[in-house]
Amino acid sequence: MPILRANAPGFFAYTREQMTRREWFALTTAAAAGTLTPLSLYAAPPAKTVSIGRARAYSEDLIPLLNTMFDELGGLGKIVRNKTVTVKLNLTGSPGLRFQGKAPGVTHYTHPRVVMAAAHLMGEAGAKRIRFVESGWALSGPLEEYLLDSGWNVRQLANIARNVEFENTNNLGKGKKYSRLKVPGQAYLFPAYDLNHAYEDTDVFVSMAKLKNHATCGITLSMKNCFGITPASIYGDDAGEYEPNEKPGSGRGSAMHDGKRGPSKSAPQELDPASNREAGYRMPRIVAELITARPIDLAIIDGIESVSGGEGPWIKGLQLVQPGVLIAGTNGVNTDAVAAAVMGYNPRAPKGVPPFQNCDNTLLLAEQLGAGSADLNRIEVTGVPIAKALYRFDRA
Repeated sequence: MPILRANAPGFFAYTREQMTRREWFALTTAAAAGTLTPLSLYAAPPAKTVSIGRARAYSEDLIPLLNTMFDELGGLGKIVRNKTVTVKLNLTGSPGLRFQGKAPGVTHYTHPRVVMAAAHLMGEAGAKRIRFVESGWALSGPLEEYLLDSGWNVRQLANIARNVEFENTNNLGKGKKYSRLKVPGQAYLFPAYDLNHAYEDTDVFVSMAKLKNHATCGITLSMKNCFGITPASIYGDDAGEYEPNEKPGSGRGSAMHDGKRGPSKSAPQELDPASNREAGYRMPRIVAELITARPIDLAIIDGIESVSGGEGPWIKGLQLVQPGVLIAGTNGVNTDAVAAAVMGYNPRAPKGVPPFQNCDNTLLLAEQLGAGSADLNRIEVTGVPIAKALYRFDRA
């Protein structure tokens, strides 16, 4: 693993001297093969401020910490005042799956205390409506029931601000039709995605993620969280062949991870059905497309407590970790790049280098689509410097 070098407070970079011969060969080979486009070959993607805050436990008062972090991003009022805010939670896997018997919020779910603190501040900042959404595992009923099964105080969350709503986006939910969001520019796999109306019927889209690894994509942060915006009614294993199945009871392995079947024919199909079927090729590209079709306006990553080694209890080798941080930014790629560095990884690492041992780098794929910069030299980091927030997930 290369060593992070601080050029200035909050800035880090990897030099040729700090890369191993294997990493340098992989990087230059990727560039030569056309799978990695040098930054100089296209217009520089956005680079916005990312804030890191220190919180050792969920019992701490998270409201003033998050308020300071949002101020460092330019102020929450500027983002949410008089607007509909859609908050995509990270509730990966069934609520019944627990790691070492612990509540999901301290392992692989976004913790409800982080969610409530952020929602309280959004309400105070003048949000017109706050809608919590998630496409829960095999969920066709109300999201509120899923949250109750997960141990959340739904009544408290519903009253945390004015006009709070909940919607299951695994199917039509409360909408009358699906929204088709197109991938701008040249897509990798799908030209567009059919999604629940909540992802279009909003002014601000917030990704509330967890700081953790992912078995397929290496890391799952604010961008990978957005894979969950795809409805299983269309992209699930038991989706209808021609029309959505409004009562999905499965995940999205066949259509999305493995490409063994297409989505319901009511939705846009793949550009090239003969393309690479490996999950490590497909999933990073799907995620990169999704966050360009539905850009993240505010990314909040819960890294107070989490797990390393994978995204949930079904992954062997999972370990409890306590990084003690919250990370926030107004660009998903920028925020995830900083979060990856906090985890001890090079956000520009090529395939074959941790955490991208078996997959392409989602950050670089999103960068190539113009979604945001993964170059830490271009991203201003406020609050706790990366060097002081560093928590090596590969040593957990």
